Amino acid sequence: MEPADELFIEGDDALELPTEPMRLNMGPSHPAMHGTIRMVLDLDGERLVNADVQPGYLHRGFEKSCERGTWAQVFPYTDRLNYVSPMLNNVGFAMAVEKLLDIEVPERCEYYRVILGELARISDHFTCNGASAMELGAFTPFLWLLKVRDWVWDILERETGARLTHSFGRIGGMAKPPTGDLKQSVRDVIPEVRKVVDETEILLIRNRIFLDRMVGVGVLEKDRAIAMGVTGPVLRSTGVAYDVRKDHPYSVYDRFDFDVPVGEDGDNWDRFLVRFEEVRQSLRILEQAVEQMPDEGPVCVDDPRIVLPDKHEVYTTIEATIAHFKLIMEGMKPPPGEVYSFIEGGNGELGFFIVSDGSGTPYRVRVRPPCWYNLQAARGMLVGGMIPDIIPTFGSINMIGGECDR
Repeated sequence: MEPADELFIEGDDALELPTEPMRLNMGPSHPAMHGTIRMVLDLDGERLVNADVQPGYLHRGFEKSCERGTWAQVFPYTDRLNYVSPMLNNVGFAMAVEKLLDIEVPERCEYYRVILGELARISDHFTCNGASAMELGAFTPFLWLLKVRDWVWDILERETGARLTHSFGRIGGMAKPPTGDLKQSVRDVIPEVRKVVDETEILLIRNRIFLDRMVGVGVLEKDRAIAMGVTGPVLRSTGVAYDVRKDHPYSVYDRFDFDVPVGEDGDNWDRFLVRFEEVRQSLRILEQAVEQMPDEGPVCVDDPRIVLPDKHEVYTTIEATIAHFKLIMEGMKPPPGEVYSFIEGGNGELGFFIVSDGSGTPYRVRVRPPCWYNLQAARGMLVGGMIPDIIPTFGSINMIGGECDR
């Protein structure tokens, strides 16, 4: 027999050529990695046998940066944690410092925070689901969802003066009271949001290509999700109905009637549908909030040791000028102590652990970012799948680099 013929022997006498897994770098400069994640993949053909998920390429440094300025100067940093729903980050940090101060903000402020926060949540979910569809080739839903997201941003811009990074929250309240047309603007956009969610679902839920890429792909088991500290839509897709707004009500969320959507299988499909249903629940909250919010009243506590004086008074009275100077230069000085406060962010439980030494500068700021815990479950969701499955699975986790590389 010729040596070359040995390669073509069939049956028990066939030769098995030695093989070993191939190692492949994916990211951080890769469109599917959203610019800040590196995955080291071990492949058996196109099937993943191991995945080393490595965040850290954004170099944010949020927590150490907070120790360099006053308590109020932290707000622009919180915007960059989850830059898709920054208003929720503003509110989360403000509530942590207010807990340390043992103060309550006015009722009108609570409703204002809820309205802006739920608009931010809708923006977050639209960005995630739109991008997830687009990465699988469904470009039309992406355009539809981002069109409505822009209408939501129009409201946020009119209220805060900024389209994306608002820095609008304040310790003890908000930077300014609601505009006169806030309620009507919210009422006008609600039916448009509902319409686009319905149209997008109709376009995708019976699309065979989209279903094949989402159903049964990237499965996360309930027990593993709980063990890994996963929260938000990723956890709720496994069937666990944990939502901070329901389980640990804060602000005025206990006054609203809304449901917590859950999935069954913890796959990409469930995560996609849970986010859309959460948008509908946010709309229910908004409808109730705009009806209940008082038309008059303050949006900040009446305490010159915490809140900046009115600008007109700063320009016309020496007392307000001095108060303004001390708050800007020295900072508000909470009593020594430490607290942990948490809210329901766009991707799950967003918590702040803060430590005060009595000075105008935070001694320590530690954030519990939901994306970090959701991301650490990614390996189990990816291993055993194919290379193309990484795209929708990683997208459905909705990893935000600013939260992970804090």
